[in-house]
Amino acid sequence: MTVDTKGRLAALRGRMKATGTDLVAVAPGSHMDWLLGFHPHPDERPCLLLVGPEREAFLMPVLNAEGTRESTDIAFHTWADAEGPDAALTAALADVGAASAKKVALDETMRADFALLLLGALPDAAHAFTPETIGALRMRKDATEYKALKMNALIADRAMQKAFSSVKPGITEKELAAIIRDHFASEGATPAFWIVGGGPNGAFPHHQTGERKLAEGDAIVIDIGGRKGGFPSDITRMAVIGQPPEGYGQIHGIVEKAVQAALKAAKPGVLAKEVDAAARNVIADAGYGEFFVHRTGHGLGIDGHEPPYITATSEAVLEEGMVFSIEPGIYLPGRFGIRLEEIVILRADGPEILSDLPRDLHVVQV
Repeated sequence: MTVDTKGRLAALRGRMKATGTDLVAVAPGSHMDWLLGFHPHPDERPCLLLVGPEREAFLMPVLNAEGTRESTDIAFHTWADAEGPDAALTAALADVGAASAKKVALDETMRADFALLLLGALPDAAHAFTPETIGALRMRKDATEYKALKMNALIADRAMQKAFSSVKPGITEKELAAIIRDHFASEGATPAFWIVGGGPNGAFPHHQTGERKLAEGDAIVIDIGGRKGGFPSDITRMAVIGQPPEGYGQIHGIVEKAVQAALKAAKPGVLAKEVDAAARNVIADAGYGEFFVHRTGHGLGIDGHEPPYITATSEAVLEEGMVFSIEPGIYLPGRFGIRLEEIVILRADGPEILSDLPRDLHVVQV
């Protein structure tokens, strides 16, 4: 995906000015991908993109410099194993006008030794992580990001449909997962995760897909995702072989109402915790509150899980362009679980669902 690096650096500097941040330090990873469209090889050698009020520069290991230069014209301050990074870091901080920085935003995914190296060079600086700077910008997706996320959502729809058509008595969870992975690969996507939980295994929200054979009467949680073009997908749907278990229809209906309540509550200006409460109250009012054991959702972008998080305590204000999941569930130990998940992008008038696949139960006739 082509990235408007100049535009994103300018937007970042706008956030830095608004928050009184003198320096943003970014390690190889998803924040750097968002800013630059790539990141150098990550290893134990300190490598940092330092963004100051007017200039940016890399602290760059010599071993990575030649390969990275093909992707960027940002200034490098290189260092070799024989000399260590201290002098190069001092020069890089001076170059970007941050030698006397008073407030530093650290990439929260940065290695601890990288962070300590930087803070050791700026002993008087207060430090925070990136929610007010890069994080705030990444939460609002642009048209190009939306297009990539929509494409991935439709690939996941087709992978789910392939799973539905492959469910049968006697197939193991792992065998069904392999079919799902093969479908993602057939569309040029890298399989990212595949939860297949049949019968009582569906009561574990993050069940480790195993050797259990699916059998008549099983309700099956299928939670899958892949990645293509730098972005992921994530969807959960339900299937059943033959007659659903006793009480399944009622509980599926409760979870569906919880999804609809969260979709209705999700508007620009609403707190994330209000969306969580909308879903959670439906389930609690139906008497199943103790069986809804996780948050209602998580953000989705370059990372499969990123802000905003739709939790019972999140004070995040939802904004137009944010992308996140809505995935309430009810999990009955020893019996079955039900989770229905949509990925939405928030528009001015509410959420747009990226999937085109209905949330109805898929019934396999036997």
